[in-house]
Amino acid sequence: MKALVGREIGPTDWREVTQADVDDFARLSGDDQWIHVDPERAERESPFGGTVAHGNLTLSLIDGMRKQLVESTGFALGVNYGWNKVRFPAPVPTGSRVRARAEAVAVDEVGGGWFQIVQRFTVEVEGAEKPACVAESVGRALPA
Repeated sequence: MKALVGREIGPTDWREVTQADVDDFARLSGDDQWIHVDPERAERESPFGGTVAHGNLTLSLIDGMRKQLVESTGFALGVNYGWNKVRFPAPVPTGSRVRARAEAVAVDEVGGGWFQIVQRFTVEVEGAEKPACVAESVGRALPA
């Protein structure tokens, strides 16, 4: 991992974000704001012309896309320690496709044999100028 610091990794394959994905996330999270779950109203009233994915849904997609970017071997255990900074510069319209890139920001020993790994992820929407999400993931890993 230390050899990857400062290098861009990716991108992943494209993944479509469907209305069913958005509806499932709304049901699970309890965030059922109309801009996400009411296609007719969103088409009429939203500045985006239709429904859009929740920012936190976009953020959560990183965990699945991460597996295409970095192969984690040589660790007995890895855990999510949190996020340093998360921003949603642009929406993810329902039905659009997203992919991610990563950059290893830092790998530091933090004691007890653990390493802290900070990675910056950028989620882009196919054909969009701005990224949909830029977030710094913080993980902890215990070598095998």
